[in-house]
Order: sequence, then structure tokens, then C-alpha cells
Amino acid sequence: MKNYILLLPLLYLFHDFEEMIGFGWFFRRNPQLFKKHPRLTAAYRDFTQEGFVLAVFEQLIFFFGGLSLLAYYFPCRPLYGIWFGMLLALTGHFVVHIAVCIYVRKIIPSLFTSIICLPIGILIIIKTAALLNFDTLTTTFTVLTIPTMMANMKLGHVSMFSLGKCFYR
Repeated sequence: MKNYILLLPLLYLFHDFEEMIGFGWFFRRNPQLFKKHPRLTAAYRDFTQEGFVLAVFEQLIFFFGGLSLLAYYFPCRPLYGIWFGMLLALTGHFVVHIAVCIYVRKIIPSLFTSIICLPIGILIIIKTAALLNFDTLTTTFTVLTIPTMMANMKLGHVSMFSLGKCFYR
């Protein structure tokens, strides 16, 4: 397991660097997406680079980096379950980005790293699933982590919006 654990924060950083670099530019150049796809773009309406970076930083420190380091240095079933749930959530995140590109019929920032990271994420899922003992405890932590990550992503979007309002009143 230790061979794979630190790949999770690396995948996350590689992917989110593309988003941090490209989303501001993308939304300034494509304002029509807010009218054409309001539900899809609602979280990015008042996008600011500072807010987005704060959301990425929070997820890195507390989840992808922090919990991966804990699982690396203190291996145990609950931490492995949380780590595996984060891996599933991140890999699903790549699928969502690819689906959004297809839906809006536009190349968005995050597409290229999603295409690169998706097969890597799937491979890591396959390799680590073979190593994990999916007892009740590990499975419970894995299952609970996925909605937690989704809620945290929503919180990141809310904080991104709030920080944007603070900086640009």
C-alpha cells in the first residue's frame, strides 16, 4: 500500500494546477456559459483566483495531503479506508470533468489532466483494492469518505464565492 499512498496528493496537485492556471482565463473568455448552462456554472459565477486557490489549498492540507501522510506513516484500516474513498472521489472527479466537456461541447481547463489522470487513478484503484482487506471497518470508512469529499467540494465552492465577494466589493 505504501507504494501507492503518496500518488494520491500528486494526482490531485497535477490536476488542480491545471484548474488554478486555466479557470480564471477560461471563464473570462467564455461568459456565455453562465447564461447557457446556469446550473452547471453557478459555483463559478463570481470566480476569483484567490478563492479557488484557497479551496484547493484546504483540500490539499486536510484531505489529500494530510490524510495521505497519516495513512503513509500510521498505516491502519480506517486511514486506508479514508484514503481509498478519497481516491475513488478524485477519480470520479476526473470523469465529471470529461463529462462536462462533452456536455458543454467545449474544452475546459482540467480536461487534459483528467484524461491523463483517469487511467492512472483507475490503475491505482485496481492495485490497491487487491491489497486492501475490505472488512466492515475499512468499507465503512471508504463509503463515508465519498460523500464527505463531495460536501467538502461544495464547501470549497461556497468559500470561493465568499472570498470573491470579500476581495471584489
